[in-house]
Amino acid sequence: MEALFKETPHPDEKQRQQLSKQLGLAPRQVKFWFQNRRTQIKAIQERHENSLLKAELEKLREENKAMRESFSKAANSSCPNCGGGPDDLHLENSKLKAELDKLRAALGRTPYPLQASCSEDQEQRLGSLDFYTGVFALEKSRIAEIANRATLELQKMATSGEPLWLRSVETGREILNYDEYLKEFPQAQASSLPGRKTIEASRDVGIVFMDAHKLAQSFMDVGQWKEMFACLVSKAATVDVIRQGEGPSRIDGAIQLMFGEMQLLTPVVPTREVYFVRSCRQLTPEKWAIVDVSVSVEDSNTEKEASLLKCRKLPSGCIIEDTSNGHSKVTWVEHLDVSASTVQPLFRSLVNTGLAFGARHWVATLQLHCERLVFFMATNVPTKDSLGVTTLAGRKSVLKMAQRMTQSFYRAIAASSYHQWTKITTKTGQDMRVSSRKNLHDPGEPTGVIVCASSSLWLPVSPTLLFDFFRDEARRHEWDALSNGAHVQSIASLSKGQDRGNSVAIQTVKTREKSIWVLQDSCTNSYESVVVYAPVDINTTQLVLAGHDSSSIQILPCGFSIIPDGVESRPLVITTTQDDRNSQGGSLLTLALQTLINPSPAAKLNMESVDSVTNLVSVTLHNIKRSLQIEDC
Repeated sequence: MEALFKETPHPDEKQRQQLSKQLGLAPRQVKFWFQNRRTQIKAIQERHENSLLKAELEKLREENKAMRESFSKAANSSCPNCGGGPDDLHLENSKLKAELDKLRAALGRTPYPLQASCSEDQEQRLGSLDFYTGVFALEKSRIAEIANRATLELQKMATSGEPLWLRSVETGREILNYDEYLKEFPQAQASSLPGRKTIEASRDVGIVFMDAHKLAQSFMDVGQWKEMFACLVSKAATVDVIRQGEGPSRIDGAIQLMFGEMQLLTPVVPTREVYFVRSCRQLTPEKWAIVDVSVSVEDSNTEKEASLLKCRKLPSGCIIEDTSNGHSKVTWVEHLDVSASTVQPLFRSLVNTGLAFGARHWVATLQLHCERLVFFMATNVPTKDSLGVTTLAGRKSVLKMAQRMTQSFYRAIAASSYHQWTKITTKTGQDMRVSSRKNLHDPGEPTGVIVCASSSLWLPVSPTLLFDFFRDEARRHEWDALSNGAHVQSIASLSKGQDRGNSVAIQTVKTREKSIWVLQDSCTNSYESVVVYAPVDINTTQLVLAGHDSSSIQILPCGFSIIPDGVESRPLVITTTQDDRNSQGGSLLTLALQTLINPSPAAKLNMESVDSVTNLVSVTLHNIKRSLQIEDC
């Protein structure tokens, strides 16, 4: 009966009759068993949902409090990009540097070298790493013991079924039975964050195009790990090596203390800074475990210490198992203890249900990255998958340029501390976020003052339709204000995945005055889709098509992030055609446009420049709604 229940929670009369004969039970007994089982599952789900609602209520109270404080201070506020702000930031950074120097002197030690390249501003931000290792450090043997226990817990979490994990009848997603979890792992209660918190737990399974050993190596190299999850990880560093691994690759048994900043592709959702221990263990010749767990800190009473512990990883990570032909099965568990924080209503459901930073997001991102590597290294590429590029060297150069462009877009669009975003409201009532930066040393983007304007909104359109709309060169003139109705034609199109949506294109936009080349990178997986584009110099791009290096070509990307809204009960929405409607949900769309407002890094930002970028965002959003016939949204 349990096996049938997992497949069909509501069996029909014929199925109940057949089951009663097999088990020697009365049909009425079978019927009552299924009713009781559904009631039991529903009760557990309701307890889980009640805890989410309580957390939601606390967040709403915090948001109301923050809004009242914001209104009371509005008269004295100033734009951090337009006046006063930079001086305050420099003063704050100076104070932090002085504090850090005192801590280092008191501890009698120098900082650990970071295995991730950082600019001066990034080093200031990552300065807390030294504080973390210096003040919170435990004996290495103690950290190794914590890592070993976490590995055992991850194995249990990855392989157990009911009653530890229950599948939701409504959504099909797995739900952690937290009461059962605390029975199985009672120590988790003692190590949880103080105060208001949210527990996020999720599990997902996927097949990836990479063998288990190579995949495990990538997780233990912080640079490769950050590149694998470029849309999710905005910053990463190895703070210390607790224990060297064994074997030819020296990863089996390795333990590292790490830092990561996790992001969504929107400036309206705060990032999550996480400090954790990562360990790697070869379980069998074909199976590896990558385990992340935050180290508990005793007597963490100071404000500084508390600020470093807003997000903790309970034993999380993945079990990687070789299957065949260079493929691996990845079982991912993501288990977080997160302090309550205010989330914008637009993304509240996505974040509070654990979908935003959950296992499905990590697995889908990993699958897309590994698939892209396979297509990048391929030598027997069919002509239809490499139109307009005649050589393998040219294909690789174009794909590298597109990847660099998209990773630059990921850095520009999110709420990472790389940027300071200012919220503004346009004359049409549209909320936007604006940031500015000065590029002095990066040869990959224009030198000078750059402004980025972004807006996030919900649209009653399926993610698939929205993604195809932005990819379609024949419809580009409908939304791209800069093309101004000009004819658009692809001169190169490269496939980089099994899904036709994963592709790179070079398009020519022909106006009366001139032709403009646009590089466009389209990426899609089961969690999110992204379309990134930028105008590129024609002469240098022709060299890239011939196989030349593309690293010095200046690119300033714009683009779109598309995420399913995470709500199963949305109103009917537009899908593939105007008449084909169902309840699959709408899309959370984030648009970000960047522009160089002055080639001199010494130039000051003015409101006229900000207005020109925000107006362009408004026009683009209006064009999108008009083309999709949803102007009332």
